[in-house]
Amino acid sequence: MTATTTADLVVVGAGPAGLSAAVAAADLGLQVTLVDAGAQTGGQYWRHPDERHRDGFDRPESTGHHHWDRFTDLRARLAAAVRDGRIRHVAERQVWRVDASPDEDLVLHTTAAVGADAWRPAERSVRGRRLLIATGAYDRQLPVPGWTLPGVMAAGGVQALLKAHQVTAGRRAVVAGTGPFLLSVAAGLAEAGVEVVAVCDANALSRWAATPLRAVQEPGKLLEGVGYAATFLRHRIPLRTRTVVSEVRGASRVSEVVLQRVDARGRAIAGSERSVDVDLVAFGWGFTPQLELAVGLGLRTRVDVDESLIVDVDDDLRTSDPRVFAAGEATGIGGAIQSCAEGELAARAIAADLGRPASPREMTRLRRRIGRGRRFAVGMHRASPVPAEWSGWLRPETLVCRCEEVTAAEVGDTVSCLGADDSRDVRVTARPGMGWCQGRVCGFAVSKLVSERTGIPSTERDLEPLAKRPVGVPIRLGEIADLMNTPHKEDAR
Repeated sequence: MTATTTADLVVVGAGPAGLSAAVAAADLGLQVTLVDAGAQTGGQYWRHPDERHRDGFDRPESTGHHHWDRFTDLRARLAAAVRDGRIRHVAERQVWRVDASPDEDLVLHTTAAVGADAWRPAERSVRGRRLLIATGAYDRQLPVPGWTLPGVMAAGGVQALLKAHQVTAGRRAVVAGTGPFLLSVAAGLAEAGVEVVAVCDANALSRWAATPLRAVQEPGKLLEGVGYAATFLRHRIPLRTRTVVSEVRGASRVSEVVLQRVDARGRAIAGSERSVDVDLVAFGWGFTPQLELAVGLGLRTRVDVDESLIVDVDDDLRTSDPRVFAAGEATGIGGAIQSCAEGELAARAIAADLGRPASPREMTRLRRRIGRGRRFAVGMHRASPVPAEWSGWLRPETLVCRCEEVTAAEVGDTVSCLGADDSRDVRVTARPGMGWCQGRVCGFAVSKLVSERTGIPSTERDLEPLAKRPVGVPIRLGEIADLMNTPHKEDAR
């Protein structure tokens, strides 16, 4: 395949879902273009050391990973398909816009992920008959007093340093938030030599008892849990449930945190405060699907069980635009193996759309596998929600949007004093989410605070503006000008 070839399928994202879809589609005879911002495949889940310098790392590249054999198999199949010309792998590029005119090929406009774009303008667009969005998710964050101090990190960022660089972000850590991901991060830190003084989950483990049948849908997850328990015992890591980090303290960086017990709704229990000396705080409150492309295309969305905005798809991962499919975390947070199954099912559905044999029996098996995974995910989200009254941990001066330095009081005043009645009104009035990250960090918290003030739950209408932007990733103005001057000006309308 060449840069000017129209692919049967363009896959955006080379994590578990995108990588699985690309190799499955190629095996089914489709011409595939795989676009990813990373220099190497694997996404956030299989992030690993630089493959060109493996000898420079003390530990194997598989350190800290689950299902590593699955990844190495996919990586080898991708390499073979690239050599054979069945897949064109476009690495270190991001898609900033998709033109999807009816009855025409989809045109994806890309830009360099890092630095100036060395590609000629005519080479920057990718064409395809079908599109699979497999853009993954990023860490969801909630503000607390002191959360902007150096040494406070997203749990996923802490794990990324461990996996990709085998570097620890601190020596004495507390991991806090909610959900099973905290266990993975804490276990990885402990195995790397960090003293993990506490893992604080805002919810009680007994919440899993409310959905016992959902919990057993994924036996592999239960085995992972047993492994984490063994690591916790070996390193003497205390797991504190119904406990939160209610404040982070320090001068130039983190030096201590305040741990506090909470009730079932997240209300802090007076007198339960306890200070702990740390130099690293890893916060994890779940994940937010990355939907800039999906929302920009006008695809139908819905609010999932964990209050995230996700792409609405049918049983074969087809979106409201029949040419566009979505798989992985974009359709709901469910884990890597779930994402792999969704990627393969989407590939088979696309192959069937394009007249290729796709094995109905195998598609039925994948649908059943995905159904089990989704039932488990619903149980996980119900057992690990963001506490209903988490905003009680905030102070009026606590920053909610760190980019634009918007405080909790300013968000509240915009609703109560200025009459803003949804997240978009608050955003354009008080400017939370208008800075560099464009609401990726503060968007969820802002929507929750607005809902609390108005008494109206967030809907798709409230959450879509936080992800909708005409330019999906930062680009230079010159790139837009270049687009208008290429021989394909009709693609830039």
